[in-house]
Amino acid sequence: MPKEIEIKSSCCSGGECSSLAKPAAQTVAANVKDELHSTQYRIQNMDCPTEERLIRNKLEGMSGIGQLGFNLMTRVLTVSHQPGQQDAIMQALKTIGMHAEPMSATAAATAPFVLDSTIEGAQLTQYRIENMDCPTEERLIRNKLEGLAGVVQLDFNLMNRVLGVHHRLESQASVLAALKAIGMQAEPLRTDAPANADDADASPLKSAQKILLVVSGLTAAAAEALAWSSHSDSSPLVIALAIISIVTGGLPTLRKGWIALKTFTLNINFLMSLAVFGAVAIGQWPEAAMVIFLFAVAELIESLSLNRARNAVHGLMQLTPETASMQSPDGSWPVVPTDSVPVGALFRVKPGERIPLDGVVKVGESTVNQAPITGESMPVDKRVGDTVYAGTINQQGLLDVEVTANSGGSTLSRIVRVIQETQGNQAPTQRFVDKFAHYYTPAVVAIAVLVAVVPPLAFSAPFAEWLYKALVMLVIACPCALVISTPVTVVSGLTAATRRGILIKGGEFLEAGHKLKAIAVDKTGTLTQGQPGVTSVKPFGDFTPEQLLLLAASLNAHSDHPLARAIVKAGPPEVALKPVTGFEALPGRGVKGQIDGVTYYLGNHRLMEELGRCSPQIESVLDLLEVQAQTAVVLSSEQATLGVIAIADVLRPNVPRVINALNNLGVATVMLTGDNAKTAKRIAELVGIAEFKGELLPEDKLTEVKQLQSKYGTVGMVGDGVNDAPALAQAQIGFAMGAAGSDTAIETADVALMDDDLGKLPVFIELSRATRRILMQNIAVALGIKVLFFAMALGGVATLWMAVFADVGASMLVMFNGLRLLGFKRQV
Repeated sequence: MPKEIEIKSSCCSGGECSSLAKPAAQTVAANVKDELHSTQYRIQNMDCPTEERLIRNKLEGMSGIGQLGFNLMTRVLTVSHQPGQQDAIMQALKTIGMHAEPMSATAAATAPFVLDSTIEGAQLTQYRIENMDCPTEERLIRNKLEGLAGVVQLDFNLMNRVLGVHHRLESQASVLAALKAIGMQAEPLRTDAPANADDADASPLKSAQKILLVVSGLTAAAAEALAWSSHSDSSPLVIALAIISIVTGGLPTLRKGWIALKTFTLNINFLMSLAVFGAVAIGQWPEAAMVIFLFAVAELIESLSLNRARNAVHGLMQLTPETASMQSPDGSWPVVPTDSVPVGALFRVKPGERIPLDGVVKVGESTVNQAPITGESMPVDKRVGDTVYAGTINQQGLLDVEVTANSGGSTLSRIVRVIQETQGNQAPTQRFVDKFAHYYTPAVVAIAVLVAVVPPLAFSAPFAEWLYKALVMLVIACPCALVISTPVTVVSGLTAATRRGILIKGGEFLEAGHKLKAIAVDKTGTLTQGQPGVTSVKPFGDFTPEQLLLLAASLNAHSDHPLARAIVKAGPPEVALKPVTGFEALPGRGVKGQIDGVTYYLGNHRLMEELGRCSPQIESVLDLLEVQAQTAVVLSSEQATLGVIAIADVLRPNVPRVINALNNLGVATVMLTGDNAKTAKRIAELVGIAEFKGELLPEDKLTEVKQLQSKYGTVGMVGDGVNDAPALAQAQIGFAMGAAGSDTAIETADVALMDDDLGKLPVFIELSRATRRILMQNIAVALGIKVLFFAMALGGVATLWMAVFADVGASMLVMFNGLRLLGFKRQV
């Protein structure tokens, strides 16, 4: 029987999401109900709690319906139901205006992060459209394509200028023709083509266009100056200069305005065109020219700002060299394209070169700068058997490396691919802004029409004066500054995180981080290193710690036991170890052997009792270590006990500092571990965690996270992604550590910390808060300027070119404010 799939809903109110929808693959409940089947539906007009409540009210009272699961981010509804209910479900949804389409089992799992090509019976074709980078173009394309026969769904990635069309068409001709009709030059992409492969070389303005823009600006300024000096806005020379300015700088805008008019789309191009023709109609030729020129400048600035955000991501891909020195059968090392190097081949990296592919070191030792992948500030030592990553820098020695993944499957490639895919996912603030803009523009246009018509008709006011005021309102009706600031800010934040070794799977998780009130952390492998290490050495008599470790390491040199390896690692180099004769393993107790003619015993408490070596002093040391949940290893000779070595799962060195930083940020840390209560208490005390739970099974951790959510609200969970999977799925944000070496972590975690540095948690929270702060600043600035000029327009103070200039200024302010995140620095 199929498993019941439960997908968390996203509860949004006014654009704020109190919980985050996650991929179905991450939120699969383990309980199987024999009497129920599970069916998933994609509902295109279900993306808000309003629709969720409507559907719940309709379906929850139906006979044979079990649980409902909502994933508003991907518009996926999961229904647990008795067999044979599908038709009734579809009909019930249809009666409330919900157009549901049954999905394949894997469709919802991938929907949040990729352009989903798993819609049953539909193909996915992607197009690069160079002049599509704003919601204005998105709305224009939607109006044109959504009614086209055979088109099922549209996906937009404005940051990468990629349109995804899910369709049931035999040919792309009708789609390409429809896009061409609205001025969109679309180029089909291969499914394996990187989304932003050409963005770095894409110029926002060609040389000829630059010249035309300069001419437009000079003639517009000349028209303004001549009109001011001659006190005439309609002299032949002024009109001629204005026409030249409008033609050289405004034809693209006027052309787009005409397309918008034909397709009944209310966008900025239509509004600007209307403002220009309105100004001409009332004889304001200089203002018409200045409006069209300033708007062209605004478009250029917006394009440059978006390119900067895009290129920040594209720069990551540039880290990988295009060539590699690969070993050939004759032993030579010719330079070949990186794409042609197969898995299993050997390549050579010289000091100072970037590593072209992921691999394992086979020959050589060096230090490698892994900052582009893991965000580590210090170089990492690499020797035979260690993993290296494409895009990192070999600093010192010569390395021969065996390829473990081709260029498209490298860790860096996967990181870039995830960023590209998540750019198409809207953060809660972006969804709110887009919905607000959808109503804002028509409302302002309606007010502008009333301003132009009512005073002249009702109060015999001068028509030209009030028409001019209405035209100013039309200019400020454009929500571009408001709309474009959000994706620029979010992409800048995602890129800043990636540069620091934090891979965030979408703007919703970046933005949600500011609401974290508690973080649950696993102990083993998170707070600790997940392997035993020597924590203290207590010698007795005249022995020194160094002598004790030398003898213990010599006795353990050939053992594979984890405790033995910990002692050998803490001891002197292998070449300094002493030879052991008469070695004998004592099962369940330890070992014995002779060094320099003296017999030594190394083992546990039981062995010492058998040898009669226990004393009150030794017992007190062993009792203390037992209370601290540490393992004691005792070294003894035939005559006396020489010392005690304490071994435990070693704490990561920066953990106390990280916990303190989280406390300073107002985020509580709770430790959840399957280890015994004594060990849990010891670790919690060492790192400064006040709240902890031990002896927990994976399902117990899930229950604890639910309780934390009831207590704190928004909760994160840090774990290994395997044993902690249920708890990670339940938390609003799931963090995985050490993701650079794990394909699974990169693909499934909400936030993947690319190395084992827990210190990235406070960095993520600070970055999330900075992102949220900038988003709110941008909304306030954009709306504040609109309100100010709206009042100025009614008061007759604002002019058309002032309104456009203010709109340009608002766009510049919010975009550059968003781009500040690329230079984010920690505050705590």
